[in-house]
Amino acid sequence: MSKLNSLKATTALFLTLSLGSGTIIPLAFQAPAVAQTNRFADVSQNYWAAKFINDLVRKNIIAGFPDGTFQPDAPVTRAQFAAMVTKAFQKADVRSEASFVDVPANYWANGAIRDAYRTGFLSGYPGRVFSPNQNIPREQVLVSLSNGLRYRANDNVTTLLDRYDDRDRISNFARAPIAAATSRQMVVNYPNLSQLNPNRNATRADVAAFIYQALVSEGQAPRIQSSYIVSSIDDRPIDEEPIDETAVIPAGTKIPVSYEKEKILLMKDESLDVTLTVARNIEKANGTVLIPAGSKITGELQPANGGTRFVAQELILPDETTLDINATSGVVSETETVSRGIDVGKLARNAAIGTAAAAAISGITGDKAIATEELLLGAGAGVLATLIPQFLGDNKAELIVVEPATDLRLTVREDLVIE
Repeated sequence: MSKLNSLKATTALFLTLSLGSGTIIPLAFQAPAVAQTNRFADVSQNYWAAKFINDLVRKNIIAGFPDGTFQPDAPVTRAQFAAMVTKAFQKADVRSEASFVDVPANYWANGAIRDAYRTGFLSGYPGRVFSPNQNIPREQVLVSLSNGLRYRANDNVTTLLDRYDDRDRISNFARAPIAAATSRQMVVNYPNLSQLNPNRNATRADVAAFIYQALVSEGQAPRIQSSYIVSSIDDRPIDEEPIDETAVIPAGTKIPVSYEKEKILLMKDESLDVTLTVARNIEKANGTVLIPAGSKITGELQPANGGTRFVAQELILPDETTLDINATSGVVSETETVSRGIDVGKLARNAAIGTAAAAAISGITGDKAIATEELLLGAGAGVLATLIPQFLGDNKAELIVVEPATDLRLTVREDLVIE
């Protein structure tokens, strides 16, 4: 697991905060909540937000409290929302880091606040103030999600906002982002679909619903049925939308992937052809599957910024339709040192190994079976005899370790049209 993922996993522990006083429940008392049960004493099966809450708990994005409650009607502070949104979404930085005068370095959410600022989900106030303990209104949650996910309203903003009886209460800065959120079906209004209540403090249930719908829009969660999701402007049920024979997967969509091995080992300057598998369906907001799970994505691991990244080339659907795809992973820079005496069996267990990496392992450790015992990527075993002498006598080498399921989630870089 990368240091970033480890930090984000730790952040989840802090979501069991004392929401009333702003104080933090000691870490030792948070352990019962980490079990991530989807049953809370105060969230009945027919509670309006139960599906949103339970699914996010299963995804380890939010948590309950040690006493077995979720407290769905409690308000959410800006710091708590920063922790939730950075746990739910991993986005590239859009601006440099900023420090805030009211967020000390040892503040529990300092890292999440910095991440949320750099990725564009949250901003501060004049004078480098963040107000971490201030309750966040519903309109600010929607603005944050739209801005952080780079959403823009495709239709007329006024027309989209006419959906709400209280549209005149929406702040000017929030109009366009809320229109974008509406067009993406990210808005959930309980108990009245036509009442946005933009200035009301967002509750934990509200935030769970908004974040879940944003995950649906990003293709990272399946659509669930709820009569409180604001649909299209004409109020036509989602299932009655006209059939469109072409569909567009917008730039920014995340595609989770898997691979036949748990890890890939390669040298820093090594390029490898790799075929990944789409881990789960990529769907439209109405549930139409655009990229089925099991589809293949061919591409190459290429050197990048001292590490490696996967650059996709072709999408192969289960019916063997092929499409050019512009998508990349983030840069992977985790390394492992190969030296004499290392346990090669442990290093190579359930790993795919690049030819250059295999040559380094063999040349340094003297293990000659590495080419036959594991899945070899690249030029193949036939070239090892010429590569191994390059590493004979070396004391050590640094290999990049890629864990495809966590490191190679792809981001679509330009709209992908599927016909």
